[in-house]
Amino acid sequence: MSDLPRKAVTRTAKLAALPLGFAGRATWGLGKRIVGESAELVGRELQQRTAEQLFKVLGELKGGAMKFGQALSVFESALPEEVAGPYRAALTKLQEAAPPMPTRTVHGVLEERLGEGWQELFLEFEDKPSAAASIGQVHRGVWHDGREVAVKVQYPGAGEALLSDLNQLSRFARLLGPLIPGMDVKPLITELKDRVSEELDYGLEAQAQRAHAEEFADDPDVVVPDVVHQCEQVLVTEWMDGVPLSEVISDGTEQQRDRAGQLLARFLFSGPARTGLLHADPHPGNFRLLPGGPEGEDDWRLGVLDFGTVDRLPGGLPEPIGEALRMTLDGEAEAVYEMLCAEGFVKESIELDPDAVLDYLLPIIEPAQVGEFTFTRGWMRGQAARIADPRSPAYQLAKRLNLPPAYLLIHRVTLSTIGVLCQLGATVRLREELEEWLPGFLPEEPAAREPAAPA
Repeated sequence: MSDLPRKAVTRTAKLAALPLGFAGRATWGLGKRIVGESAELVGRELQQRTAEQLFKVLGELKGGAMKFGQALSVFESALPEEVAGPYRAALTKLQEAAPPMPTRTVHGVLEERLGEGWQELFLEFEDKPSAAASIGQVHRGVWHDGREVAVKVQYPGAGEALLSDLNQLSRFARLLGPLIPGMDVKPLITELKDRVSEELDYGLEAQAQRAHAEEFADDPDVVVPDVVHQCEQVLVTEWMDGVPLSEVISDGTEQQRDRAGQLLARFLFSGPARTGLLHADPHPGNFRLLPGGPEGEDDWRLGVLDFGTVDRLPGGLPEPIGEALRMTLDGEAEAVYEMLCAEGFVKESIELDPDAVLDYLLPIIEPAQVGEFTFTRGWMRGQAARIADPRSPAYQLAKRLNLPPAYLLIHRVTLSTIGVLCQLGATVRLREELEEWLPGFLPEEPAAREPAAPA
């Protein structure tokens, strides 16, 4: 029944060809240099050709290859424009689609998991998938009670494919690194591998989605479809229409972009405070814009999909994040440095200049310094280049800072969300969301003094 294992040899060959392709282009680049073309021009062409091949291969595969491609795609805004432009369409496609699973395979999974009479559970079921992702694809249907539903069916052998792809990708992570300036690809791949078992467990996903659906049931800004039915390899949820965020990025109005950006930031910071869970897969394919927000049909709400990857934060986001952010904005170099040491961002064996640490952090948190901030690809590229240039103090400092395991997923989700905001080109009141939802960002109000006891 499984099509993925049968294609394992083909998958491995495609992924294995990537490093060979990189090497071939390096030889081509050397030839161009010999005939006198500039290093900078040749370097750009090499990077562009490498990126085109990488995303073409990732887009043809499911499993870990596509999961890696989706995770990488949200950092597209950090790439130089002359490199990012030619394959931006391929990245957007990665966020929304992949080659479909054959109908007979889908029916086989449904019969195995829902029983021989699985068709009786549906008034309608569309064999053609409406969306495909890294470990499963989604079919539209009508449940037996009349509700429109999304039926997520897991690819047979998805777990093996995921791990096989990620293991192979990790072997040449060093070659992929230069595609995203300032980003170390290997920890990203390691983290994706660590999350495989969770993402394959539709029971855990259903729990996380139910928790969000219950908490946001009456929310004027955020919509989460409820879970209708769940069993191994099959997850049925309420259907949600709307404009995919990838379409807002490519064709949305300024109003749509700003609204999407504001609500994305609100959801990122309010989710952990309200549910104890952090939605940890913020690529554009997991979000929709829905008409009919607080201001009527011309307003928009944010629809949120896919809770397969979440970070469990029972107390919300860690308070030290908010405290360090506030103290950085206030210029308290010594206090910020002490907190970074206490939380493990600075190893005990290393001593750094607190003022240099503050200078490193301030540009990164620029969006929180003002009432509203316009996120742009240019701003993101500037930040990436500042940290990626081996000659810069920021690069030297970044190499010496440490990211504690407890903060790894929070860090990636935050960076990914900023990447999406830059793709949107959204103007966002970020500080407003931080003040509302981030523990420790606002100083504690002094406790009211007790009235003096009568003499």
